[in-house]
Amino acid sequence: MNTLQKFEQKQLEKLKADKEIPDFSAGDTIRVSVKVREGTRERVQAYEGVCISIKGQGINTSFTVRKISYGEGVERVFPLYSPRLEKIELVRRGSVRRAKLYYMRDRRGKSARIAERTTGHSIERREDKKA
Repeated sequence: MNTLQKFEQKQLEKLKADKEIPDFSAGDTIRVSVKVREGTRERVQAYEGVCISIKGQGINTSFTVRKISYGEGVERVFPLYSPRLEKIELVRRGSVRRAKLYYMRDRRGKSARIAERTTGHSIERREDKKA
């Protein structure tokens, strides 16, 4: 492990201690609370949608959330360990067989629905179950 990897690992441990990040994957519906600066004021805005991809590793991990707003598809990419993210909530788990759900961009209406995963992992974190 070189010096840069050691530094990134140390920073990642520090960020994980400050923020609780749920264990989510592609297909899950999540609500991301983002700090938005407007002039001198700062407020928290919720962005809820389906996670269609998670990419990168370590401190460079980012995820893409897709939602339909006024009939138009909107996607937003968030860095997982960004200080702009207030919190991430897991709304429901999705049952999918892919790691990247880019095919959802072409779907409309009922075909764009994702079935809820009822078996296997529950909404609480895996680490909580071990303890």
